[in-house]
Amino acid sequence: MDDQQPESVFFPDRSTADPEVARDFAIEAAQLLHDDKCEHVIILDVRQLSRITDFIVIGSGTSQRQMGSALDHVTDLARDKGFDRHRTNRDDQSLWLLADFVDVVVHLFEPNTRAHYDLEMLWGDAPRITWEPHARTRP
Repeated sequence: MDDQQPESVFFPDRSTADPEVARDFAIEAAQLLHDDKCEHVIILDVRQLSRITDFIVIGSGTSQRQMGSALDHVTDLARDKGFDRHRTNRDDQSLWLLADFVDVVVHLFEPNTRAHYDLEMLWGDAPRITWEPHARTRP
């Protein structure tokens, strides 16, 4: 009998991307969210806690339109950096938007929804990546 694990239907194989490249992408994604007026943007390093992703970026938005636009900007950045989008959940009524780039997963919430699901507590053992927002540089 073969001892290999079956290929997951739901999750791609763990990426072999350089962790520093993934970390830099997570920081750039956080900066874009900040530039798009998302609030309380944090980055969690879940490499030691998750087999599915390396970094989680979480932010809050004030409207579905704002969050959708911010997620579009992050998706454009991912494409430019060579990160493929595995999946996205997005509709005009959603209070929680998600983009999965395998190494980095981005969550955008309406503030009350963020408080309800409290991913920061769920991943409470994950170290936070320190980053400093800087002045907006893109048009």
